[in-house]
Amino acid sequence: MGNPKRVPVGIVGASGYGGVQLIRLLMEHPEVEIVYLGGDSSAGKPYTDLYPHLFHKVSLNVEPIDIDVIASRCEVVFLGLPNGIACDLAPILVEKGCKVLDLSADYRFKDLETYTTWYKKDRTDQKTAQKAVYGLPELYREEIKASPLIGCPGCYPTASILALSPLLKQGLIVPETAIIDAKSGTSGGGRQAKVNMLLAEADNSLGAYGVAKHRHTPEIEQICSDLAGHEVRVQFTPHLIPMVRGILATVYATLRDPGLVREDLITIYGAFYRSSSFVKILPTGVYPQTKWACGTNLCYIGIEVDPRTDRIIVMSAIDNLIKGQAGQAVQCLNLMMGWDEALGLPQMSFYP
Repeated sequence: MGNPKRVPVGIVGASGYGGVQLIRLLMEHPEVEIVYLGGDSSAGKPYTDLYPHLFHKVSLNVEPIDIDVIASRCEVVFLGLPNGIACDLAPILVEKGCKVLDLSADYRFKDLETYTTWYKKDRTDQKTAQKAVYGLPELYREEIKASPLIGCPGCYPTASILALSPLLKQGLIVPETAIIDAKSGTSGGGRQAKVNMLLAEADNSLGAYGVAKHRHTPEIEQICSDLAGHEVRVQFTPHLIPMVRGILATVYATLRDPGLVREDLITIYGAFYRSSSFVKILPTGVYPQTKWACGTNLCYIGIEVDPRTDRIIVMSAIDNLIKGQAGQAVQCLNLMMGWDEALGLPQMSFYP
C-alpha cells in the first residue's frame, strides 16, 4: 500500500529525459508518491533497466499504458509522450477525475486548427481542450490553479516568452520587430538515437535548424498575441549547441520609446516578475549563462539597451529539462494542489 498522506502520481512515458527528470523531482517532493510508471516500448522491465543509476531509489517496473489502471491508482498523471498521443488519453483521464499535466504540444494551443496545421493530426477532443490551460505559471498562475488539465510549455517558448512578456504586456516594443535567436543543448532532442545528436556529429559544431518553420513558433506567437492584445508574429531561429542541457534565448526588439534606458527596463522587469520566485532579473551589466540554471527551475534574465539602434536585447537562460520541462510541470502541479509554488523544486545549480 502507498503512503495515505501523499498524493499518488503516475508518469506515462517515463523512459525519456523528461520522465527521468520528473522522477528525480517527485521522489524528493514531500507531498507526492510515484505509484505508476507507464510506457509500451519498455513495459515489463524494471525502470532501473533504463536508468541503472537509480537502482537504490526506484523499485517500480514500467507497465503497459492502461487508462483504467492509471485512473484507479493515480490522482495526478504526467504525460511525457510524443506529440499526438496525449490527446487520445487525456480526455478519458480528466473524465475519470485525474489531474493531467501534458508535456507534449497537444494541449498548448487554444486553436486546434493551428495544432493540426503544425503537427499534422486531426483532433476530436475540442471539449477537453477548452479546459486546458497553458502551463506558464508566471503568466497564468490563477488559471492553472483552477484547471484539471495543463498543457506544459515547450522549452524554447518558456525561455523566449519569459524574455518578451513585460515588453509585450506593457506595449514597450514594436511587436513585429521581435527576433528570437535561441540555442539549446542536445538533451532537447530526446533520448532516442539520432545521427545529428551523435558526439561525432554535434561536438565542435553549432548550427541552426527548423529555420522559419520550427513547431514552437506558433506556440510563442499565441502567447505573445495574448499579451499584446492583437496578433503578433515573431522571427524564431533555434540552434543546436554541443552541450547536454540548457537554453539561451537572445531576443531583439525595437523600443517604442527610445528614451528608455537599461535601468528603466530592469526596474520594469523586476516589477513584472515580483511575484515569480523562479525568474531572476540580473543587475546592470550582468548577462546570464546556461550553467547558472543547470539543474534548477530558475530563469535568469539579463537586459541591455542599445541607444545606437533603439533596440532592447534580452537574454534568457534556463535548464531545458527543468524549467523548460519537468520542473515547470511540477511548479504547475503545486499550484493545482494549492501547495507552495516552489515546493520540491531546486533553486541552486549544479556548478561548475
